[in-house]
Amino acid sequence: MNERYRSAHFLKSANELHQLPPDEGIEVALAGRSNAGKSSALNTLTGQSRLARVSKTPGRTQLINLFELDAGRRLVDLPGYGYAQVPEAVKRHWQAVLARYLEQRQALAGLLLVMDVRHPFNPLDRQMLDWTCHRGLATHVLLTKSDKLSRGAAASTLAQVRRELAAQYPNAGAQLFSSLDRSGLDAAHARLDAWFGFGDAAGS
Repeated sequence: MNERYRSAHFLKSANELHQLPPDEGIEVALAGRSNAGKSSALNTLTGQSRLARVSKTPGRTQLINLFELDAGRRLVDLPGYGYAQVPEAVKRHWQAVLARYLEQRQALAGLLLVMDVRHPFNPLDRQMLDWTCHRGLATHVLLTKSDKLSRGAAASTLAQVRRELAAQYPNAGAQLFSSLDRSGLDAAHARLDAWFGFGDAAGS
């Protein structure tokens, strides 16, 4: 495990953009459909079983939750979208907040977009990719739950996703990821390292 991510600790939650820390330093955000395994992915990336709350009820993350690695670097857990049984007004609020965060936040260096490998590219995933592409924000898709497919089926889905990203969203790449068997963890850490500006020699 990369020790620099084990240091992640809860900083604060925000319901509005003005509640976020000052717009400086480096942030990497995680976004995804509420049942795609985003909280489990965040816990796996940080080597902490309870950093992000994992629930059998999708959509429990309904605030922007910030986790600090060091004084200048933060992981940002964005609210899950599309599945949560919440009032329509709440969904509209979070859609507006997410759009403004992705379009305006200057500290945001990259987005990890979590998709279930069995159900990639739902309409809200595409909307998220449209936002990041419009801004030119670097995006990396984690195709989670890859342990649920055979190796051949997972590889086929990855190739298909990469082809579509290359054709429509050139700012985005993709990889397989599993919180259960931790496959893809090194590749995901390498992407985070690049966004956070960690040197090769720093604390692996």
